[in-house]
Amino acid sequence: MAVRRGQKIKLLYIIDILKKYSDEDHPISAVAICDELLKLGVTAERKAIYDDIEQLTDYGFDIIKTRVPKPGYFLASREFETPEIYLLGDAVRTAKFITPKKSRELVSKLQNMLSVYQTAGIESGIFIDSDSKCSNEEIYYNIDAISRAIKDKKKIKFNYGVRTLTEDRQIKTAYKERIISPYAQTWQDDHYYLIGNYEKYDNLVHFRIDRIRATEILDEEARPFSQVSDYTDCFDVADYTKRLFSMYGGKKEDVDFRCKKELLEQITDRFGDKIFIRNVTKTHFSFTAKAVVSDAFITFVLNYGDGIEVEKPEYLRNMIKARTEKILKIYE
Repeated sequence: MAVRRGQKIKLLYIIDILKKYSDEDHPISAVAICDELLKLGVTAERKAIYDDIEQLTDYGFDIIKTRVPKPGYFLASREFETPEIYLLGDAVRTAKFITPKKSRELVSKLQNMLSVYQTAGIESGIFIDSDSKCSNEEIYYNIDAISRAIKDKKKIKFNYGVRTLTEDRQIKTAYKERIISPYAQTWQDDHYYLIGNYEKYDNLVHFRIDRIRATEILDEEARPFSQVSDYTDCFDVADYTKRLFSMYGGKKEDVDFRCKKELLEQITDRFGDKIFIRNVTKTHFSFTAKAVVSDAFITFVLNYGDGIEVEKPEYLRNMIKARTEKILKIYE
């Protein structure tokens, strides 16, 4: 008796067919599975499919036999559920540091994890705003190299681009070499950042990874982050970034605020709901929070007009006053 072609990989084909052509609303029959297998060059009988599905179920695949809305089988659980794929797809489409080309590739890969019926409603809705995306196709290799350097505690070398305006009104990007001790990568304010130490200074600096070119891992050991930050055992990215404003570095301070009550949501979104609230009146509340003082922080405060007042430290109040006076002069 001749051996039927593809029998050894038939189970893998059946799983692929169930993933692509079945869901709770669209069960697929054993006969239809045989038809799909035949398209792949694999012959199978309906009765054999029952045994194959039983083996796949024993292995752990959540395959359900149903008679509603029609007799057949469907894959009841997947690596990601449909809302999760939609959520991840939207994140990819809107992430500025992912290039248009890579965005389309990633969205396509995500959709391939759903059935053809589940993706039918979103195929025509794919829109990638190329104008808001970066064009640096190196970013994925850079992220990989930086991750390996962080793991191995090695320094990295790269070229970092900064935009400049020429005399003939053209925007150019000038690149300078940087040698950095890398500690973490984080997605903040719609951009992907590298956090590390520039060897000339005793502080932390941030670099947008979409502006990095030609990353190279060096043999030199990275400087311990404990020498340039408050962290000792591990670099707490979440704790560090929540104190920053638009990823601007600066001096970390305990800042006393007085805010209107209607800004409570915005304040807790920014500083968290564990802030120390010192006082509450009918119209305002006062609290203390740690923040990194920078131009971006002052912009954050001024954004709320008379809704937020910085009470302490005094030097920060003076910085905010100076900024408002400069703005006032422009409109005088």
